[in-house]
Amino acid sequence: MIAPALTRGYEVVIGLETHAQLSTQSKIFSGASTAFGAAPNTQACAVDLALPGTLPVMNRGAVERAIRFGLAVQAKVAPLSIFARKNYFYPDLPKGYQISQYEIPVVQGGRIEFVLAGQPRAVRLTRAHLEEDAGKSLHEDYHGQTGIDLNRAGTPLLEIVSEPDMRSSAEAVEYAKALHALVVWLGICDGNMQEGSFRCDANVSVRKPGEALGTRREIKNLNSFRFLQQAIDFEVRWQIDRVEDGLAIEQATVLFNPDTGETRAMRSKEDAHDYRYFPDPDLPPLVIAPRWVAEVQAAMPELPAAMAGRLQRDDGLSPDDAALMTQSLPFARYYEAVRDGCVGHGVGPGRAVGAKLAANWLMGEVSKRLNAEGRSIETASLAPATLAALIRRVADATVSNSGARQVFELLWSGGHGDVDAVIAEQGLKQMNDSSALLAIVDEVIAANAKSVEEFRAGKDKAFNALVGQVMKASKGKANPAQAGELLRQRLGSAG
Repeated sequence: MIAPALTRGYEVVIGLETHAQLSTQSKIFSGASTAFGAAPNTQACAVDLALPGTLPVMNRGAVERAIRFGLAVQAKVAPLSIFARKNYFYPDLPKGYQISQYEIPVVQGGRIEFVLAGQPRAVRLTRAHLEEDAGKSLHEDYHGQTGIDLNRAGTPLLEIVSEPDMRSSAEAVEYAKALHALVVWLGICDGNMQEGSFRCDANVSVRKPGEALGTRREIKNLNSFRFLQQAIDFEVRWQIDRVEDGLAIEQATVLFNPDTGETRAMRSKEDAHDYRYFPDPDLPPLVIAPRWVAEVQAAMPELPAAMAGRLQRDDGLSPDDAALMTQSLPFARYYEAVRDGCVGHGVGPGRAVGAKLAANWLMGEVSKRLNAEGRSIETASLAPATLAALIRRVADATVSNSGARQVFELLWSGGHGDVDAVIAEQGLKQMNDSSALLAIVDEVIAANAKSVEEFRAGKDKAFNALVGQVMKASKGKANPAQAGELLRQRLGSAG
């Protein structure tokens, strides 16, 4: 992120246009597949190719996903919206126009809320509209020629347009991350940025505070949060340098080169009138009845912010822990399953203890393994019920924390599935027999006179050393808390 001093008194103004590919199995106006990775031009039907006589037919699933998004961001879902033809020529646009929405979009207004540097922020949305994607131009391995793949032509997109409310690349990134998390949580987009399912265009301008908005340049097709930040930061520096040199900034569409970290102009930026929008005569107005909106609302999942609030209120989690547990819907469901497996069997004195233990294991061992293996919680090797059973054995002192981590590693590998069986096989059951443990304590005291003397002289480290000797003598099977208690009793009575 650019430090404030480097903006030289200029205010940065940023708005994002985000294209979220909707998670339908077929395209927005045809029955062709939207599956990723097919051979070029094998998933482009007559409608996608704009062959004479073909007509578009609206995909109901795409509309339903737009409604779901509108409800989630507290926007107005338009009871009637219009599809328009956006006219421009490009080789991968078969019809010579793109079917989109212009004057009356399906989603109007709304807001995205997130946290930036510990402070709550909200960015207003202008609109979200349905449209079809274009094809793709392929420039590599074609002996100096360009190939055209029309598999993406007609893929359903929801273009989400923000107001120019952001004032730094860091804020733009946090907004984009919050938006990404939301569309994935809602199940309307898989969020795969490498495959182009979620990509951002950043409109960037600079001005002196209080002045009118500066001329914006649009950075196209940013498909990672890191590139989004790097591209905005370079563009801001470039614009400030140009203004400081007394040169004009021309409205333009620019591309970001991640290899050089620089933006470069691709073409002059068109205005809306250049596209000659007009209502598409092949598509009637899109009518969304209140009953349909109510049905979508009834099927909506609990939203992340609402769930995080509930976990704080009902489970006693801290705001940070609740945010981590709701980082994705599958993660939240996994947490709740583990928590229920703990609380339902009476772990600790109440729900809060079981919930905190579940959250700690997910933030600790589970997340560590997932990150190391580059996996998501949906593919976790360990079932929630099995993890809950392991946590119960820690809570009832059957196994120590260190022993439980050994059991976890074996369970995660998939070689074992029964917690009690693994504990028994590995000899990790804690020694809770006070008479047997007392005999070990007496042996340790007798064999470590120097540490005993240092403890009685007020050195706490000496006591920890004695506990360590008890654990060593018991081959790790002693309950550390019980060992410490018996040591204090013996040392107290001996003194």
